[in-house]
Amino acid sequence: MSETMQPLAGIHVVDLTEALAGPVCSMLLGDLGADVVKVERPGRGDQARGYGPPFVEGESAYFMSLNRNKRSLTLNLATERGQEIMQRLLLRADVFLLNMPRQASWEKYGFAYEAVAAKNPGIIYAAISGYGHTGPRAGDPGYDVIAQAESGTMSLTGEPDGSPMRFPTPMADMTTGLYATIGILAALQARQRSGQGQLLDLSLLESQVSWLTNLVPAYYLTGRPPERIGNAHPTLVPYRLYQARDEAINVGVGTDSLWQRFCQAIDRPDLAEDPRFVTNGDRVQNRKDLEPILEGHFARQDADHWLEKLRAARVPCGQVNGLPDILSDKQFLARGGLMELSHPLVGHFKALANPIHFSATPVTYRQHPPLLGEHTDEILTELGYTPGDITSLREAGAV
Repeated sequence: MSETMQPLAGIHVVDLTEALAGPVCSMLLGDLGADVVKVERPGRGDQARGYGPPFVEGESAYFMSLNRNKRSLTLNLATERGQEIMQRLLLRADVFLLNMPRQASWEKYGFAYEAVAAKNPGIIYAAISGYGHTGPRAGDPGYDVIAQAESGTMSLTGEPDGSPMRFPTPMADMTTGLYATIGILAALQARQRSGQGQLLDLSLLESQVSWLTNLVPAYYLTGRPPERIGNAHPTLVPYRLYQARDEAINVGVGTDSLWQRFCQAIDRPDLAEDPRFVTNGDRVQNRKDLEPILEGHFARQDADHWLEKLRAARVPCGQVNGLPDILSDKQFLARGGLMELSHPLVGHFKALANPIHFSATPVTYRQHPPLLGEHTDEILTELGYTPGDITSLREAGAV
């Protein structure tokens, strides 16, 4: 497929972010066809280049997971000539993505929103930070683990008698990256009508709090905060992990009709007629009666026995996979869940594919995660610099 057929073909993105939230966003934009220029510090680059181990041939696996479909330009923004290059980049950019928490830094380096928009009124300026750029904590530094804790989500994760638990992958960062992508796509669409770009202000804190969407109205209606309940669901029963004779399985009974099928499938039709358990509301109210019954029943047979019976009855269920299990899962692989790229140092490597399946404009994987500064000369040439200029910029420490 021609790259010009991709949804974001012709869109230029300048990515001045590092670590995770911003790079997730720019990777998704790159997957959709945008030309992403990743601006990095000379010599050091994105802080995620140092996240590890594992490192392979000096390259961080963590960095490689987040930075395909980008070109790397090293730029010393502390120099006047480095700032001049950034200005040229921003003049042609459709999207500018940055994660400097303090607006004073924007002004210091000459790319405050007002100044950039004055020269390029159509630019979509997406600023990611821990707390946003308004409010009493504007400008404070933030990381994923802090957002998870302060958002309220960590207090709900873990066993009832245990401690709050961090979700094991960077949930707040990835969520913010997804919201940034949605916002940028919407802003590009709005620009089609108005001709004007706009400023997007995204915070890790608000993005992580958004995971509490289904809990907030209940709290305000009842005045009762939610409790930590482990693998159970606050408003659905049965909807949790059960230990079979050999290993655990997950069951999701989300409707009363599924409850009827579930009871037949596990050879307990009596439970479907029990007045304590007829409706979901009944089952939630009487979960302390129902759960021990189900726990004892599932413990009598192996997991495969129950999964076979539940799947035959079209009751949602599944085993608990480890990473090697899902990466070899037939359904996951049949859907193209993995992609492979060739890297100049690492060789061929696999990573998760983009999960969006387009019928006409599919995602493409055009560029390996770049080496630090790998495309500096190429990008400077596109901006109008001659070979002599580029040599001079290097000697001056600007790139």
